[in-house]
Amino acid sequence: MDADAQRYVTDGGLETDLIFHHGIDLPEFAAFVLLDSRRGRRLLREYYRAYGDIARANGAGLRLESATWRASADWGARLGYDATALDRINREAVSLMRAVAEDYADLPDVRLVGMLGPRGDGYRPGTWDPTTGADDALTYHRPQVQSLTAAGVDIIAAYTLSDAAEAIGIVRAARDEGIPVEISFTVETDGRLATGSTLAETIDLVDAGSPADGYLLNCAHPDHFAHALDAATVPRIVGLRPNASRRSHAELDESETIDEGDPADLAIAVAALAERMPSVRVIGGCCGTDARHVALMWDALVEH
Repeated sequence: MDADAQRYVTDGGLETDLIFHHGIDLPEFAAFVLLDSRRGRRLLREYYRAYGDIARANGAGLRLESATWRASADWGARLGYDATALDRINREAVSLMRAVAEDYADLPDVRLVGMLGPRGDGYRPGTWDPTTGADDALTYHRPQVQSLTAAGVDIIAAYTLSDAAEAIGIVRAARDEGIPVEISFTVETDGRLATGSTLAETIDLVDAGSPADGYLLNCAHPDHFAHALDAATVPRIVGLRPNASRRSHAELDESETIDEGDPADLAIAVAALAERMPSVRVIGGCCGTDARHVALMWDALVEH
């Protein structure tokens, strides 16, 4: 990693951590519902502070990312949240992060990130029309981008995407609001997206339509990320948020238990991958990971 670039700790697998380690029911895998209870807000604050402490221990920056991966219209409707309620919940997610950030004013930098997720299932290819999909995605994601931006986030980040058209729509929505935006894709075990496209092909499509400010990889194991990388994509990737497990998305989708993998092995794999990727400045985790995994990743980064 570039020693001159600010590096940021970000969090792990929020939903899997809360479900499997805290016994929290998250309907539709939606963490935003926690914002509507005192206990839920306390759990989120404690969750964020664990990563703030990792950042402090490593002299790193901190990215607090909102619990709003599924706080968009289709998912909200399934849980009884209309447009007004979703606007409120997105804003409250940012307010909670801002309160946590006050406790870490001593860090080199703290960024508030407004998190978006795909309209559909992140493990399956989207159904966006190749001709109109970007416009449709812009219309769909715009309200959430507007809510998060109005609440004062520093950047919009969309995670677990597998479709270039949806990514383009999200970037356009952020551009309309004048806010930086990052796009994170997930890949299958062979390094290709669920659509069958390569990472390079997908990033090229996004760049041609409306380029993001940076790209990340999330929700797959570092071994799977490695299959996706080539000389063209390596400089474009600014963050890594891997799964703990080497299992495929289909296997994880069918599992009723958490696969935490081998935290030490995961940390070594992340550090080795980051060493190949000087543009990477954000390191955290995704499904199956928690603060233990992320702390070990940062220990391994120092050793490398």
